[in-house]
Amino acid sequence: MRVRAVRHVGGLALLACCLAGVPAQAEDFYAGKSITLSTHTGPGGGYDTLLRLVARHLGRFIPGSPGFIATNMPGAGGLTAFNHAARLAPQDGTFLTLVGQGLLVHEPTGQPGLQASLGVMNWIGNASQSPNVTVVWHTSPVKSIDDARHRETLVGSTGAGSPDAQMPRVYNALLGTRFKVITGYTGGAQINLAMERGEVDGRGTNTWPSYKATFPDAVRENKLLPLVQIGLKRDPDLPSVPLLTDLVAGDAQREAVARFLSLTTAISRPFAAPPLVPAERVALLRRGFDAMMRDEAFLAEADRVKIDIDPMTGEETQAAIVQILATPPDVIARTQAALGTN
Repeated sequence: MRVRAVRHVGGLALLACCLAGVPAQAEDFYAGKSITLSTHTGPGGGYDTLLRLVARHLGRFIPGSPGFIATNMPGAGGLTAFNHAARLAPQDGTFLTLVGQGLLVHEPTGQPGLQASLGVMNWIGNASQSPNVTVVWHTSPVKSIDDARHRETLVGSTGAGSPDAQMPRVYNALLGTRFKVITGYTGGAQINLAMERGEVDGRGTNTWPSYKATFPDAVRENKLLPLVQIGLKRDPDLPSVPLLTDLVAGDAQREAVARFLSLTTAISRPFAAPPLVPAERVALLRRGFDAMMRDEAFLAEADRVKIDIDPMTGEETQAAIVQILATPPDVIARTQAALGTN
């Protein structure tokens, strides 16, 4: 696990600094309450591991020390959990969701199923900026992107709104590969088992730290063969595995699509509160999240469970999502063509 740009600051002093200017009544709100944390995958995957790590620590950095309840809402590649958070969950600051990053492509490209815009959510912060990595199992006849151009390659996915369904289609359009997406898995752990059993050749996408956290034996024994990464920078563990932007360099139209998708992928593990949460409670949650991301005990446990921490503040996450939603129409049209959604 890699922790980047972290300053070790005493928890109480840091929390006091973070709360400067927050109304006293906001500080009193969480006393005796619990906050529910949801995510879109089943138990055992990288999202779930991070969700439960945050549930164990975030309460220490919110005035009133609320308890936390972690819950899984799998379905539709992230749409089920997001729609619940946006429309059905409590709007008072007692519900947060860890959003599937595939929805950052889903909405701008006009795909169906979202019941609210990402832009109306209150973004609390992003825990990781790791690139996504497409892998195949070591027994697959496909060993490289070039191999995937010449034979059908089955990859597992949790659903249409997930990056593990979206990115293989993009590779097919931009690189001429022959990935076939097999959907219906409830989470990453089930896709990992499917690879081991030979049901699929590989997994559409996942971050490398998440593979290390949830499938450590396979990583250690070199049973996962990375083919391509998508993000703003290569994972430090995979310096020789190409980025999608490397593979389309020199073609302006394909480069524009790859850059757009790389930005969406960099917001790898974002947390959001529902749209109508009062601003002062959003501020408390954001400052608590920031403090947690710099806390020694949190970082030590993240290291033990092999969760990559490379955070963005809530304000930075919100600004990045605004930028994504403002992507020029011509780039969106080319992305839609690559995804097969136009």
